[in-house]
Amino acid sequence: MSEAFDCAKCSESLYGRKYIQTDNGPYCVPCYDNTFANTCAECQQLIGHDSRELFYEDRHFHEGCFRCCRCQRSLADEPFTCQDSELLCNDCYCSAFSSQCSACGETVMPGSRKLEYGGQTWHEHCFLCSSCEQPLGSRSFVPDKGAHYCVPCYENKFAPRCARCSKTLTQGGVTYRDQPWHRECLVCTGCQTPLAGQQFTSRDDDPYCVACFGELFAPKCSSCKRPITGLGEGKYVSFEDRHWHHSCFSCARCSTSLVGQGFVPDGDQVLCQGCSQAGP
Repeated sequence: MSEAFDCAKCSESLYGRKYIQTDNGPYCVPCYDNTFANTCAECQQLIGHDSRELFYEDRHFHEGCFRCCRCQRSLADEPFTCQDSELLCNDCYCSAFSSQCSACGETVMPGSRKLEYGGQTWHEHCFLCSSCEQPLGSRSFVPDKGAHYCVPCYENKFAPRCARCSKTLTQGGVTYRDQPWHRECLVCTGCQTPLAGQQFTSRDDDPYCVACFGELFAPKCSSCKRPITGLGEGKYVSFEDRHWHHSCFSCARCSTSLVGQGFVPDGDQVLCQGCSQAGP
């Protein structure tokens, strides 16, 4: 009489049948699958002993069930990402969760070098100066009406130019005759003294400091011989071809101010009426 050879679970004879040997004894195939097989997380069916089983984060899958939840592509031999417990192939993940490059329209792959500005994203190699088309990378740039310029291109294209040296003004500067100037370029035509922040005047569109303008162009006071520029000395009085500061226009004898008063010319001098009537 032959020795019994039965399934460790259902006790049915295994003679002439396929079985699987375990540490606990032999099992017929149905009992082995019911006892030891894992349940597929996708279809909820047992993963039989003769099926290829895939495992990811405590979940088990039939090979045919391990698919992208969007395009149903098999992920068995493909790179994939898990997003909110859903398995996604790289293409679907990038399409759903990655940014598109504002320049080329292609997907900016996760982990790739990119630049973000104003709610837009670029591949690093796509973020170019709108003028010279060189990559901006980590360089400073200036946005203007949807375009982006490196600093040199922006200055050459848009920055105001100094009326004297024609170079761009990147910061500061002063305005003279409705034109921009570098502070260091606005100097006196006579002595080259900087005029920014100083009182000055002009002659034939050329700027002059008060001192140079007085020495070169202003009439001289007939009394003190100093220039009458109209800048700083206040009002002045003119008579024929002679001129006086208000403070200098006085009687040559008694020093009474003649501003607003009658006076009598006496050669190179002027006299008040009283001194003129008194005689020499």
